[in-house]
Amino acid sequence: MKQTLPETEIHEGDYVLLYMSPRKTYLARAEKGKSFHTHKGYVEFDSLIGKECGSAVKSSLGFEFIALKPQLRDFIMKSARQTQITYPKDVALIVMFSGIGPGSRVVEAGTGTGALTAALAYYVKPEGKVYSYEIREEFIATAEKNLKRAGLKDFVELKNKDIVAGIDERDVDAVVLDLAPPWLVVPHAYSALKPSGAIVSFSPTIDQVVKTVEALRENGFVDVESVECLMRGMQVERGKTRPQTLMTAHTGYITFGRKITKL
Repeated sequence: MKQTLPETEIHEGDYVLLYMSPRKTYLARAEKGKSFHTHKGYVEFDSLIGKECGSAVKSSLGFEFIALKPQLRDFIMKSARQTQITYPKDVALIVMFSGIGPGSRVVEAGTGTGALTAALAYYVKPEGKVYSYEIREEFIATAEKNLKRAGLKDFVELKNKDIVAGIDERDVDAVVLDLAPPWLVVPHAYSALKPSGAIVSFSPTIDQVVKTVEALRENGFVDVESVECLMRGMQVERGKTRPQTLMTAHTGYITFGRKITKL
């Protein structure tokens, strides 16, 4: 059977990541007759459309940009924000702890700007679904725009409901929580999950973690653990390599558990 290779040519309407340096990157949509303006001059999209991803292009001031194919983390980090997003370092652990994959059904709350929602949708597509609960309509509107931009909206059902009041879905593979009182959702998560299904909760404070762990142990979950993920970059240069002065340190704690069948 002939394999279909990933598309590498830039078409009109595609999103591209204009890379100048690690700290200077821009996510833009290539449209004929239009340009993208930066402090280093503007880049004409007509000069990009039809080229291969990874091609170089000069701005109007002569500065070089590389047009890269955006990855999931680019859509997450460049998303429109009304709330703090979940960082890729935490997203990676959440996805791994949840055990999800193509075809999984996942309940999530709260949606926020949709950064974590996008990551979950990316890993459950094309047959899976994310049911994302959010009580604020303005957040849902922003999340919908971000999901559409990432090409992931079809794999998400956005629900303007309070998950603390209950979960509609049953026999889901995972419940992922990023909200203030996750412990109040634990009993609902137990009812919604398949046997051995996973719950993963992200919380910024240790007080939230303690209450969540207690609720998990009291409501039929085992393999309960909490972790903190710290990431420190390296400044790499021959003879001068050392850890970077600044780092993305504490963002939150991730608590995990698995459903057991109660006797």
